[in-house]
Amino acid sequence: MRTLCSSTLIGEFFIIGFAGLVAMKDPDLTTGTVWTVCGIAMLLSVLLCGMVTRPGGVALGWVLQIALIAAGFVVPLMFFMGAVFAALWWASVHFGRKVDEAKARFAAQSAQGGSSTPDAA
Repeated sequence: MRTLCSSTLIGEFFIIGFAGLVAMKDPDLTTGTVWTVCGIAMLLSVLLCGMVTRPGGVALGWVLQIALIAAGFVVPLMFFMGAVFAALWWASVHFGRKVDEAKARFAAQSAQGGSSTPDAA
């Protein structure tokens, strides 16, 4: 799960940065405000890479997904990009857990019956 979720979060890091560049064109926003908000979100996305497997890590990832979608009120394209990354986040968590379960089953089978590979003879 960690690899899939981390890949999604690193992709979000770049999307947040690009959204910040677009948001700077808004005359109502100051450069400092844009980069403070984007910087915090970018830092959170990187820190979450290491926290995904810890308690609350996935929940914080969902908070970031909601924030990306809400960024659409400033940069309208973020409604779409936020939804895409929320779907990727769901897939990363869902299929990552399945992969982790399969690895655990394989490890348990290997520990019980020795090696399960045909070349083990």
